[in-house]
Amino acid sequence: MALRRAAHQIYDSPVVFDDPIAVGILGETYAEQLRRTPLRPDRPFSTALRAFLVARSRYAEDKLQQAVSRGVEQYVLLGAGLDTFAYRNPFAKLRVFEVDHPATQQWKRELLQRNNIAIPNSVAYTPVDFERHSLAEELGVAGFDSHAPVFFAWLGVVPYLTLEAFRATLGFISAQRPGGGLTLDYGQPRSTLPQLEQMELDSLASRVEKAGEPFQLFFTPPEMAAELSRFHSVEDLGAAEINARYFSERSDQLKMRGSAARFLSAWL
Repeated sequence: MALRRAAHQIYDSPVVFDDPIAVGILGETYAEQLRRTPLRPDRPFSTALRAFLVARSRYAEDKLQQAVSRGVEQYVLLGAGLDTFAYRNPFAKLRVFEVDHPATQQWKRELLQRNNIAIPNSVAYTPVDFERHSLAEELGVAGFDSHAPVFFAWLGVVPYLTLEAFRATLGFISAQRPGGGLTLDYGQPRSTLPQLEQMELDSLASRVEKAGEPFQLFFTPPEMAAELSRFHSVEDLGAAEINARYFSERSDQLKMRGSAARFLSAWL
């Protein structure tokens, strides 16, 4: 994911998601892999995946900006990975909580140090295994204020969870103070997709399973809407809406394809 966000800064014009740290955080360690990731007209699925990832980050930060304009001063990244927002945060009062597996956080901090990217005082690392740890307890240890509204970004995580873990985390989010909100992405079930998209999903699922993180959880839009009954002003976007918002009038082939992936935001 980080390689594709970085490649977008180098190979795509105009950029949809402007991230001046995306390349720097990878450094020389991943420079050769980055050089191998320009747009490939003969690989439309790879291009669509890059479009999905950069649009997802852009959408999340657009929604965060809305939250800040409403007075939110806490931002929780669930499954932060190599997200760079905390290191280019333009909001003076915004506290950022990066939630992720301890090993992933250690790897990220090593990359930040190796590539001379300063860690601001406004970021708090919160190590959590979503299947085993209490999100509420670990955020409390990190200094999270449960009496103030908060905006959550839950990107690239939901498909890997059990339904029980998803509902437990969503329950915690929905119990927060009014005024905050949530953005997430999710995938539709294989059975709802056309045959070619089923084949593409099978290929991607095979790769992530070999990496030790198999897909487990999918929703149709009505099913997801039912899970979000405690939220209001839900926006659930498919590829056509996302392309119209972020990829219209481009001269290259960068755009989302198919119907599997969806972006969602909702408010408390």
